[in-house]
Amino acid sequence: MPALFVGSWAAQHSFQPAQQPGSSPQPPSRQPQTPPLSDAQARITVNSSLVILPVTVKDRSGNLVPDLRKDEFRVFEDNVEQSIEVFSSEPFPLSMVILIDNDLKDKDAAQVQASLDAIVGGMSAEDEAFVCRFDQFFHQGKGFTNDQDKLSTELKRTSLDTEPSVGTPGGPFSGPSINDHSATDQSSIDRSTQIIKGQPTKALDDAVFAAAQLLHDRPRSRRKIIVLISDGVNGGKKFNKFTFDQVVNVLLADNISVYSIAVQSAYLERKISPIDRNRSPLIRYADHSGGETYHAIKEHSFEEFYRRLTEQARYQYTLAYVPRGTHPGSDYHSVEVRVKREGLNIKTREGYYTGAIPAAASP
Repeated sequence: MPALFVGSWAAQHSFQPAQQPGSSPQPPSRQPQTPPLSDAQARITVNSSLVILPVTVKDRSGNLVPDLRKDEFRVFEDNVEQSIEVFSSEPFPLSMVILIDNDLKDKDAAQVQASLDAIVGGMSAEDEAFVCRFDQFFHQGKGFTNDQDKLSTELKRTSLDTEPSVGTPGGPFSGPSINDHSATDQSSIDRSTQIIKGQPTKALDDAVFAAAQLLHDRPRSRRKIIVLISDGVNGGKKFNKFTFDQVVNVLLADNISVYSIAVQSAYLERKISPIDRNRSPLIRYADHSGGETYHAIKEHSFEEFYRRLTEQARYQYTLAYVPRGTHPGSDYHSVEVRVKREGLNIKTREGYYTGAIPAAASP
């Protein structure tokens, strides 16, 4: 299988935080102290030729199915059946970016902000998280941490904007540029996601891309996930340098799953619908990356969703194989996982990329 080119491409196109005047450089994010790797984790880490598939299996009632054996799974790449070389049902530690919409309606923002501390309750001691916000810009937090006390403090201090935004966010966040604009260059804007000629300026696609970049260098022995909390409003091509397809390329290349939580107004105002699966980027990112979408219809849904999504991501089956019988020169390879037991719902990423990913659109 061709070597992945994402690393070199990402180095040329990654987003760099805007350094605030007089501020000290941020220390590099520290790798969490984890127990020794299991046999499956060690093999995945050592053998870069392995294609890794985190697989979620649920019954008709939506409950996780934990008792499947290796011989009950079948894996196909480009319609060619593959030999499963690594199989594990053991929990994997999580590396997650908590990506919070910074331009929600006041009621939605209040519900999200009140719920954030509950994220820590769904984490294990080996999990790590990076808190970020987005609107027209991407607001990067303090870095990955597995110190739950520090994370809890940072989440409690996270303030979602309900007043007109300025370029440089306050609190523990610094503001990198993702639209060829630095937050420090903006004296003031009427609101981070203004409506310009009827079109919102929120850069959701670029924010997911930036979150994926933060996960790029996390170890293969960890589950990489983005927890996207938003109403799904997106400014489209005019306000995003990266398209939906380009962002999906990055997610699949780095084996990152998106778990979307749609706030209450998104559902009530029909901005997001479980029926129209092509309408909202929240659903589309989750579907394409093997994640899940949750709809916060009830006021206190968020706490339950945090627990469910971390449990689901941690306790996925892990299947890995070295591709054989497919065209090694193809940039994209489709993937399908089947189980012999009937009546089960299987979710994994739909494929992966091995070629270079197109650059961002010119401003």
